[in-house]
Amino acid sequence: MNFKASPVPDRRQVILAAGAGLLSACGSLQLIPTPPTPQLYLLRPRIMPPMGSSVAWRLVVAIPDANAGLNTARIALSRSATTMDYYANAAWDDRLPLLLQKLLLETFDSSGRIVSVGRDTAGLETDYLLQTELRNFEAHYDTPDGAPKIMVSLQAKLARMPQREIVGTLNATHEAQASANNLDAIVLAFDEAIAPAVAEIAAWTLAAPSPPPQQR
Repeated sequence: MNFKASPVPDRRQVILAAGAGLLSACGSLQLIPTPPTPQLYLLRPRIMPPMGSSVAWRLVVAIPDANAGLNTARIALSRSATTMDYYANAAWDDRLPLLLQKLLLETFDSSGRIVSVGRDTAGLETDYLLQTELRNFEAHYDTPDGAPKIMVSLQAKLARMPQREIVGTLNATHEAQASANNLDAIVLAFDEAIAPAVAEIAAWTLAAPSPPPQQR
């Protein structure tokens, strides 16, 4: 019996066939779109520096504590008492706790009433440490398409150093109604709500007495 040998495929045919199969497979893949770059918004409240006499003690301001939902640059919103969400394609220009620390430092500095104020990460010797917790910083919606109300809530604790003894606690809560349901109006309402909260904490802090000399 005679067997007929199968013809050996030409090398060029193999390469062309493999290339065609690869192109076919690539054509079936779907490219994942690049997410859009968020529009950055600036938190620039007009804060009136607290008036009064100068203090002779030194202060450092810690980075505010915040839960995971607020320890972000995203702009938070809430449509019910049990949910939190964020505005799409929008963000603050930095993480919220860092923005709040910056506002507090600027307010103390512009008051001209304190000898020394700085961040607690700078290794500065200090008489007091200001610790804050950011509890609310979101836009609340009562209706789906209505203008939201901004709620800002902060707790401040003043600690005498170096013992870290808490000498006072303050809760500062303020609200502001946005004029419209768009981000420009909402950011302005955030400015309006955070300004009195920061001013209240600064005035309360600067009312603290000088620490006893032996504790400096």
